Amino acid sequence: MPNRRQFVKSVVGVSAGAFLLSTESLLPAAYGWPQAVTGAVKRREVKVGGKRVKTVDAHCHVNVPEVFGMLKGTSLETALGGAANVALPELNLLGPHRVQLMDQEGIDVEAVSINAFWYSADRDLATRLIDTQNQKLAAMCAANPDRFVGFASVALQFPDLATQQMEEGIKKYGLRGAAIGGSVNGEELSNPKYDPFWAKAEDLQALIFMHPQDSANATGIAKRAQGNGFLANVIGNPLETTFFLSHLIMDGTLDKFPELKVMAAHGGGYLPSYVDRLDHGCLTFPQQCRGTLKKKPSEYMRQIYVDSLVFSPEALRHLVAVCGAGQIGIGTDYPYPWTTTPVDHIMNTPGLSDADKTAMLGGNMCKLLRIPT
Repeated sequence: MPNRRQFVKSVVGVSAGAFLLSTESLLPAAYGWPQAVTGAVKRREVKVGGKRVKTVDAHCHVNVPEVFGMLKGTSLETALGGAANVALPELNLLGPHRVQLMDQEGIDVEAVSINAFWYSADRDLATRLIDTQNQKLAAMCAANPDRFVGFASVALQFPDLATQQMEEGIKKYGLRGAAIGGSVNGEELSNPKYDPFWAKAEDLQALIFMHPQDSANATGIAKRAQGNGFLANVIGNPLETTFFLSHLIMDGTLDKFPELKVMAAHGGGYLPSYVDRLDHGCLTFPQQCRGTLKKKPSEYMRQIYVDSLVFSPEALRHLVAVCGAGQIGIGTDYPYPWTTTPVDHIMNTPGLSDADKTAMLGGNMCKLLRIPT
């Protein structure tokens, strides 16, 4: 996989047109996807119990090329060099090659999001950048509305602004929720300063999709994550997700906003695999658990949505046992080739009923994202 910092240095400040020209060919070469097949590809129609079901990938990425020219000469141009999730040029297309891969895999709809790289921007830049980004993303999705819907971007470093941007993105541009990172400049999103954002998300019944960004620095493991194995990603991303969800639970955010709809990438990180330790931590060290939660920590997993991006049938079976089939949707992390068999992963996991499979393949996300079935 290409080094992200190298990509940033080559992309920031380059005009949109310059890298759009080569994007389609860059993606397969850079990330190991198969080259586009000449001619039409037969669309895989997924059936459960003999009935056609709509499939929705809720965890996949895109970027808006028009925003990169706005970064020239700003603080973000420098800051992006150290960010974990950055403006990779090959994420820009919602075009034929992407649709072809969706058809091959049996994905009917992608709910696309943009990984946050703007949390260090000042208010003026953040306002202009997000407005442009949400307008352009909405237009990209509207060009193929049967296949793509989008999550609004928000500048969470300014919670009041983020609240306005989320509402405008949904009401004005037709976006289906908002995408956020797991923390903002070292602050947890359970901090009461973010309560107005959570309150508006609850009021709008908007799905908030959380994807980690700059995880090694955000979790404090940057030094230990160096070396072989891309540990900043394979350990850092699920670790940041675990911190994010744990704070929403333990700091009472999910009690304040019981109808809040939050979806976490990468199967919810490590939390579903070890959430019982939160329960027993409060029993063993009650003085360390401030306030009174309305439920055991583990019970909040039934209030959280997660994607299916775990890597074995046993891992998915356990995720269903902890969260429930009604809380899970497909996740691929496209264009990164973590999986090319997202539908089969669900279809072939033992113990799932037809109702479970239908819900996880797309039923849950169709309801949350207002996608016709």
